Amino acid sequence: MTTLHADPVAIARDLIRCRSVTPEEGGALAYLHDLLATAGFAVHRMTFAEAGTASIDNLYARIGDKRPNLMFAGHTDVVPPGDEAAWRHGPFAGAIERDMLYGRGAVDMKGGIACFVAAALDYLGANGGKPAGSISLLITGDEESVAINGTVKLLHWAAEHGETFDHCILGEPSNVDALGDTIKAGRRGSLNGTLIVTGRQGHVAYPERADNPIRGLVTLITALQAPLDQGSDQFAPSNLEFTSVDVGNATVNLIPGEARARFNIRYNDRHSQASLKALIEERAQAAAAGHIRFALQWQPSNADVFVTKPGPFIDLAAAAIAEVTGRRPKLSTSGGTSDARFIKDYCPVLEFGLVGQTMHAVDERVPVADLVALTAVYRRIIERYFG
Repeated sequence: MTTLHADPVAIARDLIRCRSVTPEEGGALAYLHDLLATAGFAVHRMTFAEAGTASIDNLYARIGDKRPNLMFAGHTDVVPPGDEAAWRHGPFAGAIERDMLYGRGAVDMKGGIACFVAAALDYLGANGGKPAGSISLLITGDEESVAINGTVKLLHWAAEHGETFDHCILGEPSNVDALGDTIKAGRRGSLNGTLIVTGRQGHVAYPERADNPIRGLVTLITALQAPLDQGSDQFAPSNLEFTSVDVGNATVNLIPGEARARFNIRYNDRHSQASLKALIEERAQAAAAGHIRFALQWQPSNADVFVTKPGPFIDLAAAAIAEVTGRRPKLSTSGGTSDARFIKDYCPVLEFGLVGQTMHAVDERVPVADLVALTAVYRRIIERYFG
């Protein structure tokens, strides 16, 4: 394994100790600013805002002025810890016990950031402080929330300032069981909607005078949950899941006038948002058969489906992973969304980070050995990329 001189464990511990629960910066970006500037990176801090959303602090750093430009991306914001008394160690203490680092963000994804920062610093230290090209770090602060004032705007800012990227590694926790088992090479899209059925309110003792919308809602729910497709070469089948049914009726002898059901669709590359909405509307119309009055409301979504197809970049990363871990990673498109959905519009992107089993959980933790190994993987990727 590559001998490392930069310490990813110390960096991860220091980042965990920053209480950067979205939308708070918590000192995490300030810490990275000082660390990277000392190493010779040109570091930019900027805050983006939009009406109705929290202002978000972000960081972009680059060393080198030539191509190719290899970007590492991630986020320092974390989800709330929940009941802090339920944690074995304080969620922001950065405690190490039995070679395990505990804390919110240890896996998702301050640990990943620590590893790619340490790998970059180690590579620069061994190569006279300059890469044979450029290394960029794009680190944002609202991935765990609405993702409006973070990566999407930071990428736009970078493009306006003449920054171009050749490839990107996003350090999200991609592995399932062991470091090296999975590269995320794509993500399904996500679309939220609400199904609304309108009836006629009335007394339960006189149903002929009313029109119970719950009956119609059940009919449409059944129709919309039929399979959307059989999957594709890179993706599992799309799925529509209802997540709540709401009538708002506290009176047992009253037939309500309206019933609602919220749903989420995770869709593959057989669909676009427009074609998916049309398919759901068509199915609902067929099931309503002219007798059920309904409407569909769609929420705006910036989570489109994408896939990075196999090629030299993925081959390079997979070879580095195998060299360090002894595992040949499989390519996966499973899971939720990530900021890769924005990055893919600027350059090919893959996701490779820590093992995700404890992310967002009480006692989120990572083996110290995994932090060292992931740093070695990133270091080998950098060497191969510029070699």
